[in-house]
Amino acid sequence: MGKFDALFEDENDIFAGTPQSKYWDIAAQLSKDLLKDEFDRIVERLAAMEAILSETHDYDNLDRMIRNYALTNFEQMEELKKSVYMELAGQLIYRVSE
Repeated sequence: MGKFDALFEDENDIFAGTPQSKYWDIAAQLSKDLLKDEFDRIVERLAAMEAILSETHDYDNLDRMIRNYALTNFEQMEELKKSVYMELAGQLIYRVSE
């Protein structure tokens, strides 16, 4: 279970859209520089996770492993994506309010 699961019981009523659509609604309101900075932070996090995985797995096979995992754990990945979108949207809101 993701940390925001309770919010998704009826996602269209709570946020008038999906977590993904809310993230992009918020992102569309940000300045270009702030959005670039946030995207760079996401890429940095992704690169760090990739480096961590490459310590125990063959770097050349990471894409295949990730795709296979996502396909075989589709429902779990959909719920996790919702949580990640909510976390990222929260970070965008925090950055705007700084």
